Parts: sequence; C-alpha cells; structure tokens
Amino acid sequence: MTDFKKTNASREIQTNDHNAIDAQTGNIYEAISIIGKRAVTIGDEVKQEIYDKLEEFGVNNEMLEEIFENREQIELSRFYESLPKPTAIALQEWLEGKIYFRRPEDDEQ
Repeated sequence: MTDFKKTNASREIQTNDHNAIDAQTGNIYEAISIIGKRAVTIGDEVKQEIYDKLEEFGVNNEMLEEIFENREQIELSRFYESLPKPTAIALQEWLEGKIYFRRPEDDEQ
C-alpha cells in the first residue's frame, strides 16, 4: 500500500499544464485514463485502510439504544477527510513518474 500520509499532492484545486501530463504517453486522453485507474486503486486502498481502523471501534451489542461519540473515531475521520483526494495523489504520482504503465499492443510486437 502507498503511504498517503507522506504525499506532497495538493489538497486544493489547481491548474496543471497538459503538456506535462501527456509527456509520458503523447496522448492526453491515455494519460488521463491511466491516472483515473490509479485514482480508483488509491481510493480503494484508502477505503480499506479506513474500514480496517474503524473495525477496532466496532460495538458487539446490536441492541445499542444510545450512540456514543468516540473521540478517537472522530479524530480518525477528520484525518482521512484532510488527506488529498485520490485523483490529486494519482496525478502527483504520474507527474513524478511513479506510475508504471504499458501498452498491450507493444507486448504483442
């Protein structure tokens, strides 16, 4: 799993140079497709990490009439809400050359 806590991806919306984005592929649509697929993977990894950590707070009593606020659970939620979005992380990884991709048609030749 990628360490999302140490990413230097922007937490705010920013404009990016499309020439920098499509420099590796020569095609902006292909680059966006690759970045999008990586963003989905990152989103799934973050979601799984959140579920794993929230399981620690699970309550076994199904007939619980009152909902107790758990300060640790609230802090955990705030932390994950403050992380950059998966698309921003994927774009940053792409621009840094950390995403490996290959074209199936190149493998056949």
